[in-house]
This record gives sequence, structure tokens and C-alpha cells, in this order.
Amino acid sequence: MLYSTNKRSSNVSFKEAVLKGQAPDNGLYMFDKIPLISQDEIFEFKSLNFKENAFEILYPFLEEEMQEKDLKNIINKSLDFPIPINLIIENNYLCYLDKGPTCSFKDVGARMLASFMEQFLIEENKKIVIITATSGDTGGAVAQAFFNKQNVDVVILYPKKEISTLQRKQMTTLGGNITAIAINGKFDDCQRFAKNAFSDSGLSHLNLTSANSINIGRLLPQAVYYFKSYSDIIEHENEEVIFSVPSGNFGNLTGGLIAKRMGLPVKKFISAVNENDEFPKFLATGYYEKVQPSKICISNAMNVGHPSNLARLIDLYNGHIDEQGNLRKEPNMEKIREEIRSYSITDEITKKTIIDFYKEFKLLIDPHGAVGWAALLRYQNEFPMEKNIKSINFETADPAKFPNQITKLTHERPMIPNSLECIQKKKESKKSLELSNYHDFKTYLQKNFYTIE
Repeated sequence: MLYSTNKRSSNVSFKEAVLKGQAPDNGLYMFDKIPLISQDEIFEFKSLNFKENAFEILYPFLEEEMQEKDLKNIINKSLDFPIPINLIIENNYLCYLDKGPTCSFKDVGARMLASFMEQFLIEENKKIVIITATSGDTGGAVAQAFFNKQNVDVVILYPKKEISTLQRKQMTTLGGNITAIAINGKFDDCQRFAKNAFSDSGLSHLNLTSANSINIGRLLPQAVYYFKSYSDIIEHENEEVIFSVPSGNFGNLTGGLIAKRMGLPVKKFISAVNENDEFPKFLATGYYEKVQPSKICISNAMNVGHPSNLARLIDLYNGHIDEQGNLRKEPNMEKIREEIRSYSITDEITKKTIIDFYKEFKLLIDPHGAVGWAALLRYQNEFPMEKNIKSINFETADPAKFPNQITKLTHERPMIPNSLECIQKKKESKKSLELSNYHDFKTYLQKNFYTIE
């Protein structure tokens, strides 16, 4: 069963949590029990491929609700791309989460969620409207994952001036059951519109839900690549590793924390953020304050001034923070600091890291991966003995999604993957539009979507 982090809603099944997205009390759903996997079983994952690994991680959560064959079918059609990991230098590895159809780490969770949701909706004979806010990569991943799925309409909100052309066209060239809306504001405004809609009684007839990482069905699969990347590099049972995680809305980091609770031997998580530094300040002071408005950085998918998944992170450490960012119950700060180190990386350092990475390794790294790499180096400078421990940094998007920035910094034009090349040539759909306030957004929903049961 799953409970709400706000503790004011009834417990629900995984199916209910996926279809609801957010709990009625505006909290986020969490599993009441996280299954533990033994160290010998984790070591044996070395012999499994990505899909087999995914099944072993997810089935203990879902075995009371799903048949093995159904979960395997969902995994087989969703995770049909590789998760390679390469040694860059000494003990520092780069795990490429950008090999999916939209060249973003969010393909893992979005495609799994789309398959979960389609199966559940067919079983329940229901239709829903998904509202998703994006700061960059989520929108494209969700749009591509849900395109032409049965019983689903998708509305994606994105900040008009804060995403790249390629990121926009991944959402706006599909049409069909996908509508992309540019908001004259920031990601936090998009997220606020979505949250307001979920709690708006005037829209309750639309069966609204979310495909953001606030939906547990998108977040849970993110634990899988922690196990996969770990299995690919370790040599002995119970070997500890360090993960450097580019962090925006904190779904990526929360997936890792769930993996650790399952038994994955993680020495330390490095939460790498850009200039939106609310989390490292919280770790330093114990006082939480949102960054309002969120700061615009070149690592645009991380331009989040109040991460939604902070509610889950705080809950994992026996605390409570509500959806407004009010710390209702202090978590175990000693334990958080023991397991997580967080660094804020400026745009200046991000750009320097992209340049230095190319000069030293003749490899391109995207702005988000660069934030993670810079934070890892900062951690290793602060704790030199930790250089002896294998470290994994996530490359969360293909550099080709940021061609102008990468070319300007490195004088090397990123090679464009086929999936992005095709999108560049497509025309944007007439279903794309622009709005400025919540009232107009609500009116649009009321006029264009209908009562669906």
C-alpha cells in the first residue's frame, strides 16, 4: 500500500496512486514498505541485462498487484534502449541515461509510467487527462511516451523562454492526444498551474492526474538504473560506490534513495544543483527557504526553486514538509547529512566544466551532466580519500539538445541522434498555444476536455 506524505489521505494501491498522481491532501504517495534485497542477490545482478534487472527491482513492490507476465511485458516494451556506463578517469564513471527516444534520463520513468497507466486504464475502462509541468526534458519524454496511448489526453506546460528549441519541438510536433502550452513565466509557475488544477473542484470531472515525478509510477523505475550502473562496475559483494546526481525536481535523487533503502551499497549521494541552491542551504542550516523566483541557468531542466520530491526525501528521513515548502516536522538531519552532500554549481563553473571535459577527454558533456561532474570533483577535493571509491555521475541529456551552447564552448558541434534529427524537420502542431495565467488555463481545459468516466 501507499500513503500520502501529508498523512491526511487514505492509503491506496499502486494502481490507484498511479491513476491519481497526487494524493487528495496534496501530498505525494510513498510505499509503506520498501522491500530489502540481500547483498548476495544484488551482486548476482551482474549477470542480468537491463530488463531482467528492472524486473528484479520492481516486482517486489508490485507482486501483490501485478502478474509477472504483465510486468515483464511493460518492461520489455518500455525499456528498449541501453544504459551504458564508461570509465572516464581513475575511479570516475559516466552513466549515460540519454540513449532513449527523447535522449533524456526521463525516458526511463516516462515510458514505464505510460505503460503502467495504459494497462490500468484499460482494466478500469476509464479515461484521464494528464497535466505535466516541465522545466526541459520531462515534457518531451512524457509526450513521446504517451503519444497515441489509449484512454489518455496529455497537456504539457512549459516556460516559454527557458527551454531549448529541440526540447520544445519534442512536445509540439506530435498533435493527436498531446497538447503543449507555453506559459509566460517560469517552471515554478507551470508547476503551480498544474497543482492548482489538481485541487480545483471545478475540474474534478476531468479525472486529472500527473506524469511528473510526483507520480510514483514514474519515480519508482528510476531506482532501476542505480542498480544497473552499480552492477556494471563493481567487483565484489557489498562494494560501496558514490553517485553524483544532477538534481532539479529531485525525482532522480529520490529514486536513488529508494535504491539505497532496498540495500544498494551507496557510500554517498552527491546532490548536484545549479544556482537554485535551496537544498544545499537547507543541509547547511537546517532551515528551508524556496528560491523565488527560480534562477535561469543553462542546465535548464534543473531550474527549480522548490523541488516537489523534497516531500518524499524529507519523509524518508522521518520528517514532513508540505507542498508549500513549510517544514512541519524536522527530519533526521544528522542522517541526511551522513548520506547526502549537496553542492550548488554556478553557470560559470558549468561552462568551464564543459570546456575542460572536452579538452581533457575529447568528450562532450551536457550542462546537466557537467553540473554533476563539477560537484563530484568538488566533493573529491574536499574529501581526497574518497577518490579511492568508484563514483558514478549521470549524464542526463544528450549534448545535441543544446547545440549552440556546446558548440560555442567547445567549438565542436554535437552529433545529432536520429531521434532528434527527425524532430528538427517536423512542423509544430496547431495544438500548441500560449497562456499567461491560471484562469485562462482552467478555461482552456473546461472548453477542450469533457466529462470522462
